[in-house]
Amino acid sequence: LMAMQAAPDSPEDIAKLPLLHRDDLDKKIRLVDRGKSGLHDATILTHDLFTNGILYLDISFELHGLDEADIPYVALLGSALLEMGTQKEDYVSLSQRIARKTGGIYASPLLSARGDSDTGVTRLFLRSKCMFDQTTELLDILHDVLLLPNFDDKERFKQIVLEHKADMETSIVPRGHSAVMTRLKAQYNEAHWIAEQLGGVSAIFFLRQLAKDIETDWPAVFQRLEKIRGNLLNRDHIIMNVTADAAAQPAVFQALETFIEKLPNPGNFVSKDWKTGAFANSEALIAPTMVNYVGRSANLFDTGYKMHGSALVITRYLQTAWLWEKIRVQGGAYGGMCSFDRYSGVFAFASYRDPNLAASLDVYDQTGAYLRNLQLDEDELTRSIIGAIGQLDSYQLPDAKGFSDTVRYLLNFTDEERQQIRDEVLGTTQKDFAAFGEVLDTAMKQSATAVLCSPDAITAAEKAGLKIDKQTKVL
Repeated sequence: LMAMQAAPDSPEDIAKLPLLHRDDLDKKIRLVDRGKSGLHDATILTHDLFTNGILYLDISFELHGLDEADIPYVALLGSALLEMGTQKEDYVSLSQRIARKTGGIYASPLLSARGDSDTGVTRLFLRSKCMFDQTTELLDILHDVLLLPNFDDKERFKQIVLEHKADMETSIVPRGHSAVMTRLKAQYNEAHWIAEQLGGVSAIFFLRQLAKDIETDWPAVFQRLEKIRGNLLNRDHIIMNVTADAAAQPAVFQALETFIEKLPNPGNFVSKDWKTGAFANSEALIAPTMVNYVGRSANLFDTGYKMHGSALVITRYLQTAWLWEKIRVQGGAYGGMCSFDRYSGVFAFASYRDPNLAASLDVYDQTGAYLRNLQLDEDELTRSIIGAIGQLDSYQLPDAKGFSDTVRYLLNFTDEERQQIRDEVLGTTQKDFAAFGEVLDTAMKQSATAVLCSPDAITAAEKAGLKIDKQTKVL
């Protein structure tokens, strides 16, 4: 079995697979027209796309106006705004009104490093949709939940907190690879650190403490929720995205003008300088699990590496070839993966439901040498390029097109840079694989490690020589 697993597929078998060629791929990026205007100090982005009578409206709030201690509450803010009712109606009536008048409203954070900034993009979005003729009703709902929320309902907020806590605790083991990668990336960048506070292991500890604080000091919790809401509602720093047919946009803008005019404009916004917390360089997250989730990361930009489109091809190839063979097929894990953040430079490995621990870390460390010694034929290289282009050109509905372009605006990721990345993807050669291997070898000398495993697994690994700086009991 081991010999069969290690044997490469024969050229004859590989030749049976259908294959596109580089000339079959579009050379140009797909453009989305974007308009930009100001309305009562708020920034409005518009995307003229056929939406079949639907308005897609995204409102984003800058998180840098919050104190560092307030950041974990952001994960609950969307639920608090939309599921606690308002001063006009209880939460049942509000939920029914949202369902009756809109296609849905939900909160979603956007947290990303940004190539030209140390702080990155840290925003909370309220995303919504409705039919064109219900625009006023949608904005009336958004007005009520933003300006007239009823946060002073201890039992209802406690229920929301406990639901979030239960969801996170029950998903930590099934999604252990995500917990590990989120924890690792948090060491390198402010936006990644916030992602850990909102959706990582740190968020579980926060929710546990918050459930206690609600019982012992509810007035303080209530006042903090109100303070956070007040700090976010500053129309100078609100950016909206309107995705709708051009013919419908004048009426939408007319309704938006009335809505935005009612938002506060205190004029005293102060961008906070957060002191992001440090995590152990090697950490074991302890939970009752029969399998392991093993991660390792490094920052390639710290080695002097500059983003190149070939990284998208190489990352995809590693997942479908090297990690598939070594972590899944030979190692027996359910999955092996890697990711590269083009904005922060963080390269991270992780395994899913892995019977191994130290052995998987050894595979990660060998990846650079594998890339340096790799011999690729043209067909295999082309398959990897096609896969990377497929990710860049993934199908999107109108709302996704408008939102994706809004994200690019916030990240200052220009169409010229997009085209350059595409050109580099299409021009990827074997030399790029070898060069990336050298970068990876250098970066991994300063790598960080995080694993999610049982107490017995980490004890056995440490006895075998694995060095772990800290053990954190999660469950």
